[in-house]
Amino acid sequence: MGSDIKPAGITRVGVLGSGIMGSGIAQVAARSGYEVVLRSRQQSTAEATVAAMEKGLASQVDKGKIDEADKVAALSRVTATSAIGDLGECDLIIESVVEDLETKMKLFQELNHVCKDDAILATNTSTLPVIELAMETHKPDKVCGIHFFNPAPMMALVEIVRPLTASDETIAAVRSFAESCGKSPVEVKDRAGFIVNALLFPYLNNAVRMLENGTASRDDIDSAMKGGCNFPMGPLALLDLVGLDTSVSILDALYSEFRDPNYAAMPLLRRMVSAGQLGRKSGQGFYDYSRR
Repeated sequence: MGSDIKPAGITRVGVLGSGIMGSGIAQVAARSGYEVVLRSRQQSTAEATVAAMEKGLASQVDKGKIDEADKVAALSRVTATSAIGDLGECDLIIESVVEDLETKMKLFQELNHVCKDDAILATNTSTLPVIELAMETHKPDKVCGIHFFNPAPMMALVEIVRPLTASDETIAAVRSFAESCGKSPVEVKDRAGFIVNALLFPYLNNAVRMLENGTASRDDIDSAMKGGCNFPMGPLALLDLVGLDTSVSILDALYSEFRDPNYAAMPLLRRMVSAGQLGRKSGQGFYDYSRR
């Protein structure tokens, strides 16, 4: 997987976060030959994340994409921990915790005290301002965004987000890292939504508007976009996959920056989040997943 040529100075990668993205990013890095320190707030969740990663690798073995030896080798490179101090010797640290700016800022304050001076700190945020995180550290020139897409082991695209403070050397290093992981990086300025979400979420939000206005049914909206645009998934099914709570957070961040009405989350989305109907992860969203 990826290139045998590794970026100079990056051999050990820290990943913070016990969700799907944290597991996926750790899997990508470990499969690409990097030592990985996977940190969650609790040891049990860190170990559960490694277990999820092992399941993902086993699925790739079953599909013939990798062999058993590759799986074992990748897992041997991963260390699970709850101690943030264990990230101290990492050359690159990728944060992938909850999409909340205050939470991320506090985490970057902690990382500022434990990471080594030449370590690069990156965030996997899909929307939030990277500069706010950079300014929580004493080395904003070494902070940037590395936005992987879900599922990280499968999706080729990585958005490399350059805040005003990032050095050319930092951006070059993370681009090289992404390429060594077999990804196709694109560089984007630090503006809410970057490239993909800034274009995608007005489309998704307007699909909810269409449903709420009664223009067409859920199934017909999704079928039309799959059949008419050759999309693999309709907008309402995609919202369920992303998570409706995550989608509202992304729309709120976009609206806060641009004040474009297309970014104002539709009332139906907010009501569904209030009802706990978050999509696939809760079993109910625009579709019912409880019986699947």
